[in-house]
Amino acid sequence: MSKPAKNKKAVDKKVRQYTPVVVYFGTFGIAFLSYVVARIALGAYPHPVHWASAVVGAIGGYFVGWAWYRWRGDII
Repeated sequence: MSKPAKNKKAVDKKVRQYTPVVVYFGTFGIAFLSYVVARIALGAYPHPVHWASAVVGAIGGYFVGWAWYRWRGDII
């Protein structure tokens, strides 16, 4: 008795990993908000401080986006 034939497409099909849209919105939204707040609050400090604030906001926004995704799901 021979082995049953396998469908090549079914074997090669992998689960596609993607980043949800809510993570992108969280990252860019909180980075922008952090930059604007730092620009207003830290106006007398050098300009790189504002960009550093945006980077910290983006990192925080990434995790907030994933927390939102785990709690409420994607927004689309």
